Amino acid sequence: MVRSYISEPQGSSDNLRGGPASLAAKSATTTIPIIFSSRADPVEIGLINIVKQPGSNVTGIVSTSDGFVAKQIELIHAVAPSATLIAVLVNPSNPNNPKEIREARDAQALLGIKTTVLQARTGRDIDAAFAKLAELKVDALVIGADPYFDSQLDKFAALAARFGVPTIHALREFVTLGGLMSYGADLPNAYSLAGIYTGRILNGEKPADLPVQLSTKVELTINLKTAKTLDLTVPQAVLDTASEVIE
Repeated sequence: MVRSYISEPQGSSDNLRGGPASLAAKSATTTIPIIFSSRADPVEIGLINIVKQPGSNVTGIVSTSDGFVAKQIELIHAVAPSATLIAVLVNPSNPNNPKEIREARDAQALLGIKTTVLQARTGRDIDAAFAKLAELKVDALVIGADPYFDSQLDKFAALAARFGVPTIHALREFVTLGGLMSYGADLPNAYSLAGIYTGRILNGEKPADLPVQLSTKVELTINLKTAKTLDLTVPQAVLDTASEVIE
């Protein structure tokens, strides 16, 4: 009988979704196949050596996050066109932090707006960041992709409502909780691909021969009720590109 291990933690305090759990699984066995689902670069964090030929008992799916912050800023600005100062909240413990900050700077130049970067590692930090939004008179907020932030969706939705700030997150669940918008990787699609790999391995294929796949599918979710509460009108062009609209 062939066994396999799928590593795809949700809402943990790990720095990279799927990274630490997958590394722990890899260190525990060199024989049981491991299929990971991660937003981290698997070569960079040491899961595999070569994407096209993992050459070990580890393979999986990577959900791309390149350009997400720039696109999120573009979307939130389209919905709140009068916004002149947009904040980006990042976790300084996350290695993707510098990339997200660079994307924010690029979007700033492209859209002719100002951006400011706020940081949070803990729930108390998140509270302080939202208080800072009011102090700085920030017009909109982009929440960076981070596993700890993913675990705080209720808190983010409540604070966004309390402070009345248009906010965009990476996960659809933020919008179902009352947040305005989400734009990010379609994680169910990534997990489906991981499931397909699991089936192939259970049928006899070796993870060493299965290249790491890149899941490029994204989803945009919009909450029109929240938009109305914030006195915002979502342009039809944005609605037309949405994966889901909550009314």
